[in-house]
Amino acid sequence: MKATIPTKFGTSDVLQISEVEKPVPLDSEITDAFTELERGMHLALETYSNVHRGSGHFSMVTTHLFEQAREIMLEYLGLNKDKYVVIFCTHRRAKVFIQQLQPESYRTLSSQDFGLSLGVTALAAKRNKLPKGVPFHAGGGTARLIAKDWVVWAKNPDKFEAGTPAIINIIAFAKALRMIKFSGKDIFVNTTAEKLTATEILYHDELEKFSGRKLLDELRKTLIGRGVQVPTTEGLRTFINLDNSASTPTFTAIWNAFQHSYRQPEQIKQEIIQEVRSICSGFLGAPLAEYDMIFTSNTTEAINLVSESLSREADDTTETVVVNTLSEHSSNDLPWRIIPNCSLVTLPVSDEGSADLNELEKQLIAYNQKALFGAKRIRMVAVSGASNVLGVCNNLEEISRMVHQYGARLLVDAAQLVAHRKINMEQCGIDYLAFSAHKVYAPFGSGMLVARKGLLEFNAEELDLIRISGEENAGGIAALGKALVLVQRIGMDVIQEDEQALTARALRGMAQIEGLEIYGIKNPESSGFSNKMGVIPFAFKSKMATQVGKELTLYGGIGVRTGCHCAHIIVKHILHVGPGLEKFQKLIVTLFPKLSLPGVARISLGIGNSESDVDHLIQVLEKIAGKPQSQLKDAKPAQVKKLMNDFSASIASRIYT
Repeated sequence: MKATIPTKFGTSDVLQISEVEKPVPLDSEITDAFTELERGMHLALETYSNVHRGSGHFSMVTTHLFEQAREIMLEYLGLNKDKYVVIFCTHRRAKVFIQQLQPESYRTLSSQDFGLSLGVTALAAKRNKLPKGVPFHAGGGTARLIAKDWVVWAKNPDKFEAGTPAIINIIAFAKALRMIKFSGKDIFVNTTAEKLTATEILYHDELEKFSGRKLLDELRKTLIGRGVQVPTTEGLRTFINLDNSASTPTFTAIWNAFQHSYRQPEQIKQEIIQEVRSICSGFLGAPLAEYDMIFTSNTTEAINLVSESLSREADDTTETVVVNTLSEHSSNDLPWRIIPNCSLVTLPVSDEGSADLNELEKQLIAYNQKALFGAKRIRMVAVSGASNVLGVCNNLEEISRMVHQYGARLLVDAAQLVAHRKINMEQCGIDYLAFSAHKVYAPFGSGMLVARKGLLEFNAEELDLIRISGEENAGGIAALGKALVLVQRIGMDVIQEDEQALTARALRGMAQIEGLEIYGIKNPESSGFSNKMGVIPFAFKSKMATQVGKELTLYGGIGVRTGCHCAHIIVKHILHVGPGLEKFQKLIVTLFPKLSLPGVARISLGIGNSESDVDHLIQVLEKIAGKPQSQLKDAKPAQVKKLMNDFSASIASRIYT
């Protein structure tokens, strides 16, 4: 992809963002509907990031596309956007949601109804008829502010969209509706596609002759969006994504797997789904004879399924207790809070961020062995495999040993772990594991819940609905399978070695910058460094985190994440936010919902990053450290912000026109 931009600020030159061909008429002799749809999807992938939560150009573009998709849904339905709001769901979540709505207060659109296996249902509901109070699914994005004993829920529609949605699939559905409105409802039905086997789609690609570090080097060359130029105060620069913990970009082979799969006949799709189950089983060390493999939309949905199942285990003799830690993402916190008659115990963590195992054992003994809290029993210990803020991996084998010794079960939120460390569920004794494909280079709206057989309290009809809902997204499932195949061919040892070298390089460089504070593990020579992933939270003493993110974008074309990272409790802990200030923040966000609160900036590395990315980050941070706050208000940054808006609008126009 080539992007050009005026190098002199203040010119009226038109920004051109891509040389991808413009849309063409949907004439079968020229192209088919899928080709045009995939052209738009590929362009969206070239500037893909997570929505609402990042600070870089790509997050801005993706957010623009995502929010415009809501408007297109309402436009297609002929509904007033002032009276209706669109909430994106899976098939099952839409069914559950509708039960809480009044008849005639909503409309739905499903990608499946138009011959598209995208796994997206758009629920358009009257704003004044949406349910009040606690949402039925909770997690990332559903809360504005969280404390240990209270929650300020987000505004609509975020309150009802738990976890990262199927962003690329949603953009594709919106584009498809524009095409359907122009050319008719049947343009995606009975379209010819090359028939391929599951084996061909999942295991064969142009890089199959490579493995190990050589495959990693060759794969990087196929990163979609690699080399995209973005406007900065220094002119055009290649965009650098340092926000991989929020969501990861993808590679050509994974995109090809998606393309080939979602167009296949149903029989081939089912073969692909079954084969991806086998891939996940081998990758995770979870034998199919012992574990159920259930496809979901993301980690959050998977954990909500377990919390829903746990709520059905209540009996008359005991009360349920769940244990998690201070460092949990809200997706491994809020689902446990909304269970009726369930208590949540939160373990402290070390300064580096790992769970306090001595305290865990004390709690297990107190509740389950000595019964010091009456009828309360710890049923579940739910911990992150790795923190999305401090980047530290927990000792899952030791945690599992303790948990099972005292009669509880172990759930691992592996969203931050799967792409970076080897996992063996059977060896570790993990009962439940949840993760998202968009954290492992397959951002097409799929995820997985792996559960030991017999532990999920759903009847056959409910389980069928859960399975069918996840399996509607055949392309996303294929992309997940392909991503895991590639990662396995590279080798987790190679990935870990490479990421730790980059992390050490970043830590050493950042340690030299005046006024910059790193949280968690700071020293690559420390004994705990081997348990640290490429996640580094930091702050400048004289700047808000949001300001640091903006400056990294404007001066360096670097995308990071700032704020509380859907992990409010650990961020407030490392920033030493006490109870008094916490209550004041609650008042502030209630009165001024758009106001930014104190937080931290975070860089997070993935297999697409290089030494030059880290070196450029250090250079820009040094510049930020030496730049007075007043200079950000001069003309040049303002010009760049305008060019960024033009950049975003131009891509949206190319995709949706």
